[in-house]
Amino acid sequence: MWNKCMKALLYFFLILLAAMCLFPFLMMMVNATRSGAEIVTGFTLIPSTHTADNWHTVFEYFNLFVGMRNSILVAIPATLLSAYFSSMTAYGLAFYKFKGNKVIFMAILIFMMIPGQLSLIGFYQLCSKLHLINSYIPLIIPAIAAPGTVFFLRQYILSSLSPSLVEAARIDGASELYTFHRLVIPIISPAVATMGIMGFIGNWNNYLLPMILINKNEKMTLPVMMATLRSSTDINANQGAIYLAVAISIIPILVVFCFFSKYIISSVSAGAVKE
Repeated sequence: MWNKCMKALLYFFLILLAAMCLFPFLMMMVNATRSGAEIVTGFTLIPSTHTADNWHTVFEYFNLFVGMRNSILVAIPATLLSAYFSSMTAYGLAFYKFKGNKVIFMAILIFMMIPGQLSLIGFYQLCSKLHLINSYIPLIIPAIAAPGTVFFLRQYILSSLSPSLVEAARIDGASELYTFHRLVIPIISPAVATMGIMGFIGNWNNYLLPMILINKNEKMTLPVMMATLRSSTDINANQGAIYLAVAISIIPILVVFCFFSKYIISSVSAGAVKE
């Protein structure tokens, strides 16, 4: 009886926690249907009828679909390249014993602690000299170097990939690239998918760097375009349009998370491979 009560209490707190997590999304969806005046005057969970007005207000400032396209052109290549090369780097640091291995790993840990904003001015000057302003290249290529992703994948490889499997592949005559693509990546795919989701969210929501490097309106990413609503003179009247734009902008994130969230669970629960 005591166990059933504890189990019921645990489920109650889990449901309450889930409701608390979903409540901001519910508020966002409701406010997307309300006008700015209604949002300023009070709080309610009853949807309103101003969705069409908010939609027209958004498109008065920017093309929402162009912003989503631009963000996709940045987020998907940056995420895929970061996941692939971070996996390769982590595998090399975990299984290749060479002089300077620990020094490189310590350097990666140090770079994890340095805020990216410190190098922003120098990075802008470099992009200007290379004529990369208003280009997506500075938003994609630097994203490949992800110290946090390398650190996570290296620790995952050490805990889940047995050295005997790699040695057996080498004995059978498999090349290093073949071993990496056919043996290592399938085993560490849960961790790669997990960091890929996090990387996609970070690249999709990236605001500071695109705001500085992208000056043409037709090339701006969605977060930069949405800032035009927040910086407008009549911000109170545009509150509903802001909520609508935010609600639409998180749809790709929710789609990616829903499809690949199972990999997060498996990456946490996966055990080491027995020799």
